Amino acid sequence: MNKGKIDKALFLTVFIIGIFGIVMIYSASSIWAEYKYQDAFKFVKAQSIFFILGLFLCYFISKIKSEFWFKHANKILFICFILLILVLIPGIGTIRNGSRSWFGIGGFGVQPSEFAKIGLIIFVSKYLSQNRKELRSIKKGVLPILGVILLFFLLIMLEPDFGTAMVIALTLISLIFISGVQLSFFVKVGLLGLSGIVLLIIIAPYRMARIVSFLNPWSDPLGSGFQIIQSLYAIGPGGLLGQGFMNSHQKHFYLPEPQTDFIFAIISEEFGFLGVLIVVSFFFFLFYRSVKIALKTSQLFDKFLVFGLAIGILIQATLNLCVVIGLIPVTGVTLPFFSYGGSSLLVTMASIGIILSVSGK
Repeated sequence: MNKGKIDKALFLTVFIIGIFGIVMIYSASSIWAEYKYQDAFKFVKAQSIFFILGLFLCYFISKIKSEFWFKHANKILFICFILLILVLIPGIGTIRNGSRSWFGIGGFGVQPSEFAKIGLIIFVSKYLSQNRKELRSIKKGVLPILGVILLFFLLIMLEPDFGTAMVIALTLISLIFISGVQLSFFVKVGLLGLSGIVLLIIIAPYRMARIVSFLNPWSDPLGSGFQIIQSLYAIGPGGLLGQGFMNSHQKHFYLPEPQTDFIFAIISEEFGFLGVLIVVSFFFFLFYRSVKIALKTSQLFDKFLVFGLAIGILIQATLNLCVVIGLIPVTGVTLPFFSYGGSSLLVTMASIGIILSVSGK
């Protein structure tokens, strides 16, 4: 067990973000929850339970030495692989919002792709720390790990869950990048990746509809463009200080399920540019503290592990914010700590726990 002192500033930041997220889930969901379930607190109660569980999980994991993750990296990845296979089987995996990416457990759902994020980061961190010399060769060092990443990417795309697959791919490519692999390789991978994304868009009509609605939401204002239009209607009136807490207009059945992927639009509407600045500052401070921890530790595996977990959270947050303000097409990526969802919150809190465990060494 890890008995050192953890980074208190990082933990306090996460605690404040979590509380802020619960408060905003109540504001965003209370109208819809009251109408549909006759309980304005339905979503906030569930999220509060997951947050409390997440705090206990974070604390427990912070006491586990990183050597445990290094030792069991292969087993963890194999379990994630099996879960991703099982979720694709009808009768085992359940479909939500057109994606077979959930295990239904009572009234809750568990996404194995969320746990695969951590599993892959642990495995890739171990691989990079053990194969420093081999990484000089693209064929011997880089292609094998890219093959593993591609396998998991394809499994998640079969659900399909394009957003989570992109977060994982960008996170792991960032990890490989800081390992010192030659820059020309990433140019080739980038071009290949763009070609693959174009192909994925072409073969899936709903993705093409998202691209069209991204370029011109008003081409289908009641269909594929509806969500982004309502999001921009929320952000626009926010101004400098916003409309005030609980005073959002778009949560009144205009913006669909505002407590999930588009909760940032409600934050922008109620707290304005100040709210945007607070949320963005939280994520950058979290990343800053994590990078300090990564630079401080002497173990190469720990450096990769902490950076991978931190950049994964930052990339996911960045993609979500870009979607909400209309910079990129809708991807279905949640905003860490803020969007309603138990699996996402628990995995994020587990990631923070691992980072804290390294900070206490």
